[in-house]
Amino acid sequence: MLRVPPKTAVPPEKFKAVFPTLKPTAYNDPAAVRGSNNIRSIAWNPLGTWVATGSADKTLRVWNVDKPNVRQSTELKGHSGPIEKIAFNPVKELELCSVSSDGTVKFWDVRTRTLINEVKGLGETFTLAWSADGESLIVGNKADILYVLSPTQNTPVSSHQQDVPTNQVVFCWSKERIYVTTGEGRTRILSFPEFNPVYTYDWKDPAEAEMKLTGHTSSCISAALHPYNKYLVTGGTDALISIWDTTEWNCVRTITKMVGPVRSISLSFCGNYVAGGSDEGNGLEIAYIETGEPICTFKTASPSPVVAWAPNRYALAYSDLGTLRIISAGAK
Repeated sequence: MLRVPPKTAVPPEKFKAVFPTLKPTAYNDPAAVRGSNNIRSIAWNPLGTWVATGSADKTLRVWNVDKPNVRQSTELKGHSGPIEKIAFNPVKELELCSVSSDGTVKFWDVRTRTLINEVKGLGETFTLAWSADGESLIVGNKADILYVLSPTQNTPVSSHQQDVPTNQVVFCWSKERIYVTTGEGRTRILSFPEFNPVYTYDWKDPAEAEMKLTGHTSSCISAALHPYNKYLVTGGTDALISIWDTTEWNCVRTITKMVGPVRSISLSFCGNYVAGGSDEGNGLEIAYIETGEPICTFKTASPSPVVAWAPNRYALAYSDLGTLRIISAGAK
């Protein structure tokens, strides 16, 4: 899939001068449970006009970016456990998928507020990755089983037991590979839909032949793919963000400004800026991906473990004191 970088990318010098001066907009839900860890996941729709939040208090809410009043948001009810991960269908404006520790995966039509599909009995699910064509999803549970789902089927397409603790999964843009972060601090590169290692060492014992990206001293828990496929970025409980080139699979640089586990990673639409979210510290760390240079620390009132850049402009959504906030540097 050919993806062309935008011509509207802002250089680091200008970004550093402007972004820290911006004031965030708060999207306050008075009924939500307060606390920095309540919001578990944030997702933008493909047009950057709606933002959804999934929370530990079982609340799934979708906000119109232009209307921060809770009365103009949409609540989707149905999960009986904490909502761990959410994501919009990449090719449909208002189709949302939610994953809960209650073992269900739900597909919603946000426009009509209706449940359009549901997959049950998947265990304590907590991860979600949607392929770029919107036809396949991978959901993982705490028993290290990865399920392949279709948004139109109410049973899994396939299931794949993993032999190592498995965390976040990311699809490549062509859907031919997936990147799987693990509790041993490594990232696996597997074929899709076969789930076989893409690269192996011919000179090693078959049981140890799989090539894995080794870039963390403890569990690797988050990952994001560069929007133009230049880098894969991973985050670990060692507070490191590692940047891998996708040609030779070398770790070209690390970002060490984070003060706690990197619970989430997001890359700006232009691919220049990476933001990390952590449940420690009081600030959002933003760095220039080409050099690893820290761009700014955007101060927050509490730790902000969840961050998500808009898909089409410099707008960063994040959690702060259990509330969704968005820093925006321009119009949609």
